[in-house]
Amino acid sequence: MNETGTLIFFSGKMGAGKSTYAKQLANELKAILLSEDDWLVALYPDEIQNFDDYILYSARLKPLLKSHVQSLLHSGVSVVMDFPGNTPKQRAWFKELFDESQIPHKLIYLQTDDSLCLQRLEKRRLESPERAQFDTETVFHQVNRYFQAPTEDEGFNIDIVLNK
Repeated sequence: MNETGTLIFFSGKMGAGKSTYAKQLANELKAILLSEDDWLVALYPDEIQNFDDYILYSARLKPLLKSHVQSLLHSGVSVVMDFPGNTPKQRAWFKELFDESQIPHKLIYLQTDDSLCLQRLEKRRLESPERAQFDTETVFHQVNRYFQAPTEDEGFNIDIVLNK
């Protein structure tokens, strides 16, 4: 019988480095990497034009992936999810994934200063011009109004990474 894989997911402000960290960790662990951005672009090309569109399509994606991710984890494969866990509601979905089947998990919280996040967004706009309309200071502040750092009482195994 296979050992159960570990579910690894992230919390951190926009531009904190969640995607970069997720890619590195998946590579190090030889785990499956699932990126929300990649899935959304593939399934809904040209349909996400603003933050409200993102919320709508992101909500459609998660039910599709739930049983797939659980199957991977039960097969012994660890899964690194580059999906935001930036609010208690977003984190509740991850909790559903691992709680139902007693799957090991780790929530990595990247604590990052706003100024560093904004610098990274500027760099990302230059490297990926297709993201320029979303990776702006205005969107950063809009998105981060909703950000709530994870707390111990939510019941997660939290690793805090001070990102400087």
